[in-house]
Amino acid sequence: MKESLGWLVRIGFGAGDLAQNLIYQTISMYLLFFYTDIFGLAPATAATMFLVVRLVDVVWDPLVGAFVDKHNPKWGKYRTYLVLAGLPLTVLAILCFWNPFGDTGGAAKTLYAYVTYVGLSMLYTLVNVPYGALNSSLSRDTDEVTVLTSTRMFMANVGGLAVSAGVPLLVAALASGASLPWKMALFMGLGSLPSFIFMPLVPAIKRKIGKKGLFFTFLSIAIAGMAALYAISRLGRVEDHLGLVYAAQFVKSTGVIVATGYMWALVPEVISYSEHKTGRRISGIVSALTGIFYKAGMALGGVVPGAVLAWTGYKAQAAEKGSSLPADPHAWFLAMLVFALAGFALLVFCFTQSKERVIMDGEATAKVKTSDLWNEFRRNAPLRILALFFVTSFAMMSVGNAAGAYFMNGLESQAPLAQEGIRWLVCVIPAMLLALAMFIISKYPLDDSTVEKINREIEERGK
Repeated sequence: MKESLGWLVRIGFGAGDLAQNLIYQTISMYLLFFYTDIFGLAPATAATMFLVVRLVDVVWDPLVGAFVDKHNPKWGKYRTYLVLAGLPLTVLAILCFWNPFGDTGGAAKTLYAYVTYVGLSMLYTLVNVPYGALNSSLSRDTDEVTVLTSTRMFMANVGGLAVSAGVPLLVAALASGASLPWKMALFMGLGSLPSFIFMPLVPAIKRKIGKKGLFFTFLSIAIAGMAALYAISRLGRVEDHLGLVYAAQFVKSTGVIVATGYMWALVPEVISYSEHKTGRRISGIVSALTGIFYKAGMALGGVVPGAVLAWTGYKAQAAEKGSSLPADPHAWFLAMLVFALAGFALLVFCFTQSKERVIMDGEATAKVKTSDLWNEFRRNAPLRILALFFVTSFAMMSVGNAAGAYFMNGLESQAPLAQEGIRWLVCVIPAMLLALAMFIISKYPLDDSTVEKINREIEERGK
């Protein structure tokens, strides 16, 4: 059955992803830089902390997924958590960028970083898992899900652009005596800009070349852009070849945005596949599973930049003359305050517009347990393929996002080995991960006709 949700619902749902990007993309892109160059943590310490946070997530995410599927809060099975968990998430995000210790602190400073970052990550799961399940609860229609996902990812990249380009500019504007880092802002902003061109075209592109064709095409584009960016950075000073650098960044980002954006449209498919096989629509469980694996990717991606920086001898230099990003901790705190409060307002808007339509009945809800997560992974072959794709894709994004600030922040002032380490973080390691992701997605078994058949059978069974 064809169904149109209307643009207010689509935009309202997409506002949830925009909100999460305003908060979590700031964490992903700039927290490592903040820790090493402003807060004062050693790169190896930060790398270890990023790994520990993700290991906590591996335990926490299944509990959240089962809890969400098992309960039916009066404000909505999934959307309730956008507000109830969104408020403390906002507070913890702000505290992550607060430095009450100055240049001192020692172990207390490290402990503070652990507590705030672990708490933020746990609260993000409590927002993101229900939000991911909310996607599949709005409609069964595959075309509507594609439009909904495209709208969601378009708005997510609005948030990504606001963060990638906006954070450097806002921090500099709030810092005393700092010049606006336009070159860095443009480079970072190009990481999100292609979404405004290509994400609205995703439904038409998918109809033309198919689901796998879309992935193969845009993953190849991303790899080509990364190769070009690496080669250009070896020609000499980055600032002497800015036009070429920006062009390569745009090509790279185009491929990454489309391929990683569309992968979210596969989540409702594997949920429907599970419902077809088991008779239960455990959206929270599947969302938690995808959350575990994208956080596994983020764990890999989170530990790699810090480890490479430590191994290659990176020297913090945000406070040095000529640095693109200022070292004023007060400015960083205020910038995060602005983005986090805006994010919470958008979560509230998402809550008001995203009323669930397709959820489990009370009898099925009562039977949900945490072990369902592992059973689902074992019996759901499409989910296993998607999980591996999530691992590699999010590892790629985590490495590239965290390294971008270092690439445009006085790369040539570092020792040659540290320069090469940053190039590998921005270009080489992400390209290798994308090549692996391309192989993984080639094994995905659900084409559109199969998904439509599954949904028809589910609807007929429910009549």
